[in-house]
Amino acid sequence: MSRVLRFSVLAAFALSLAACSGMNRTQQRTLSGGAIGAAGGAAVGAITGGSPLTGALIGGAGGAAIGALTR
Repeated sequence: MSRVLRFSVLAAFALSLAACSGMNRTQQRTLSGGAIGAAGGAAVGAITGGSPLTGALIGGAGGAAIGALTR
């Protein structure tokens, strides 16, 4: 793995963690729901022979919506 790619991955990870510090509970649930839905959708898309990208987009949107609506 090249040095630039390693730095980019580490920078993206650090920025994603820093962005969550000032969120309220609804925003945290929305983000978590979107992330879990995207991962699940990509997995289902790959397992069923469909497009993992499409599965991730649909799952992420659904997960974010459910996360935002729950209390």
